[in-house]
Amino acid sequence: MSGTESAGVRDRARWGLAAAGVLGLAVAAMLGAYAMVHPGNGAPVPHFGFASLVAMKTWLSTAAAAFVVVQVISALAMWGRLPGVSGAPAWAGPVHRWSGVIAFVLTLPVAFACVWALGFSDSSARTVAHSIAGCLFYGVFAAKMLALRLPGLSGWTLPVLGSLLTTVLAVVWFTSAFWAIALSGLSLR
Repeated sequence: MSGTESAGVRDRARWGLAAAGVLGLAVAAMLGAYAMVHPGNGAPVPHFGFASLVAMKTWLSTAAAAFVVVQVISALAMWGRLPGVSGAPAWAGPVHRWSGVIAFVLTLPVAFACVWALGFSDSSARTVAHSIAGCLFYGVFAAKMLALRLPGLSGWTLPVLGSLLTTVLAVVWFTSAFWAIALSGLSLR
């Protein structure tokens, strides 16, 4: 590839990444806007055999967070940064993909319950942070999924997007599930 061709690929990758970022922001903004205009009416939402809606949200988001830990470990292995593992082992890619799919799917009933039954909350700093981070999670997820398909991205792009996704989910979890467990000692019963 000549210098001109590689510059063109880099430019397309930059514009593609910018478009993915804009789309991610749009997803987050649309979720936030919907949650604000639909303030939550406490409508009944299925809680899939858990004792309460709060228990379902707490335990599904905790399970999602656990799969995100698997995501981090498998990403470190894929990028050759996991101590004691040389190179990129064959298991790392499939484990990373499937743990991500499972984590994402586990967040969907939680997000539905938050947006539909509760809406965007601004009653305290914790709930504002939780509401914003919850919307940002899906925006960053959309941007990362689009960025995966962009050829010519800089090597730092996917680790940064993955780290941002992990950080946002950690904020969501600490401002909700951790808070619920710490305050109430919530159990599955």
